[in-house]
Amino acid sequence: MNEPTGDAPIILVLGTADTKADEISFIKECLEAGGAKASIMDVGVLGEAPMAVDFSKHDVARAAGTTNQAIAALGDENLAMAKTAEGAAALTLELHQSGRVDGLLALGGTMATDLALDVTSALPLGVPKVVVSTVAFSPLLPPERLAPDLMMVLWAGGLYGLNSLCRSSLSQACGAVVGAARLVQRPQQQKPIVGMTSLGKTSLSYMVHLKPELEARGYEVAVFHTTGMGGRAMETLAARGELAAVMDFSLVEVSNHLNGSLVSAGSDRLEGAGRAGVPQIVAPGGVTLIDMQAWAPMPERFQGREFHAHNRLIACAIMEENEKRAAARAIAAKLGQAIGPTAFIMPLKGIDEWDKPGGPFHDPGGLAAFTNEMRNALEPPVELIELDAHINDRAFADRALAVLDRWVEEGLVVQGER
Repeated sequence: MNEPTGDAPIILVLGTADTKADEISFIKECLEAGGAKASIMDVGVLGEAPMAVDFSKHDVARAAGTTNQAIAALGDENLAMAKTAEGAAALTLELHQSGRVDGLLALGGTMATDLALDVTSALPLGVPKVVVSTVAFSPLLPPERLAPDLMMVLWAGGLYGLNSLCRSSLSQACGAVVGAARLVQRPQQQKPIVGMTSLGKTSLSYMVHLKPELEARGYEVAVFHTTGMGGRAMETLAARGELAAVMDFSLVEVSNHLNGSLVSAGSDRLEGAGRAGVPQIVAPGGVTLIDMQAWAPMPERFQGREFHAHNRLIACAIMEENEKRAAARAIAAKLGQAIGPTAFIMPLKGIDEWDKPGGPFHDPGGLAAFTNEMRNALEPPVELIELDAHINDRAFADRALAVLDRWVEEGLVVQGER
């Protein structure tokens, strides 16, 4: 287990001190009562802090290579906050790298939350990061900007001034970040990590075969749930080069985004590994379906389609043939941008448990249309492997392992630590 710096973890508190001085002071008291040290960073622009801060708005501006006066002179609140966010992110990362930050707590409305997303994304996985926000996990927050281990607390009743409701939110956030800083086990990466995507054993079950085989080869396996946030987390880690290889076998987030679903990992899903040169073996698990909220009315465009409610949160509708062809073209275009080894395995007998014969989404014509489009759209050096099996068959897992083993022999993938 990683020990935080010193006996008392140092928690960096981000806020606009000119407008949130009372709240920041309350947070400082809570953190100190919990046995932590509070370090205050003022991310305001126009006003002056009526309290002592450890890092002023001028320090933040310098970290962005400018001055606070120049930021204010931009004359646009959006531009000013974006530049301030640049400095806050750079300064926070510097403080962490020099051992002066063990955790982060940021608070604010939309403006400071916008800034906090940049700051938390700059910190590596394993550094506790809590954002107290009036828009916590709102649809306003794009998945591309959420750090993989970000924690958020809704700032109930906290828009203006302290009260008993927002004190409860703030104090819980303080407890969360202090507890996390004391108990966090930061990733050690003693073994190379293979990132894998799936929807779970109900619809995609290849990880049952793959995980023990990969572990026997000396890899650690991290399986990401492709319901928007899981795919986002893997994209972030792959883009940072923290994964030795990627087995991206559940691409439903790509087709979801293409069809306007809120169950999205962002517009750059299936691009992080490729941009970073991380070796990737890809398959189209789940691409037959479009996910949506089960608790909301079905969008008009999906009326009349086959529909399956997985639970009270998520439901799915079958894609039409033209949508499957479009998904194939989008996948091929993304893979074509990769600068590292890339293989695409096309299971010819199905790509989701529900599309087997007798299943609710059995659609051989649609699968054939998708397959033909992939054949036409994929270009070398992407390797196309057509497999006469279903994605949940053992043969699929064996073929994926064979590709990985070949790449290890060729020196394209780091060998596992046995």
